Amino acid sequence: MSLLIYMKGTMIIADLHQIEGRTYPARRRTQNLVGGASPIQTVQFSMGYVTLEPNGGQVPWHNQEQEEVYFIVEGTGEMCLGQERHILKSGQAVFIPSGEFHQLTNVGKTPLVMIYCYGPAGDVAHWRQELAGTLPKAGIDVPPLPEGAYPQCTKTM
Repeated sequence: MSLLIYMKGTMIIADLHQIEGRTYPARRRTQNLVGGASPIQTVQFSMGYVTLEPNGGQVPWHNQEQEEVYFIVEGTGEMCLGQERHILKSGQAVFIPSGEFHQLTNVGKTPLVMIYCYGPAGDVAHWRQELAGTLPKAGIDVPPLPEGAYPQCTKTM
């Protein structure tokens, strides 16, 4: 894949329309805007654009060392954070503290689009674990989801 990068002086622009991204078993597509496969690399934060498929597309239950924010661009999702569960809608952002287990599930009939930003930059293990089918299971390997939450997707492609 040829990634379009605009450079003038020291300016680097990653074009979302040229970033293929990766599809995950939990029915989402992630496109790295900063960090990962993006031409923009930083030390302090990573950022990406995520599309969750309708009726259950998900960022499965996981935690990580970095602080993170999810911003809902469009759609409706169930956000689980620790033992809390809330419905998020477009225009809302949620803060995810370091080490806190969290999950976002599209509970709507249209795609949910969100932007994540976490810092400091670096690897988050749940991407590899999900692709390998080794994501720790809620309530078995790691703390349970909040009562009534949409089940964690742990299947592989």
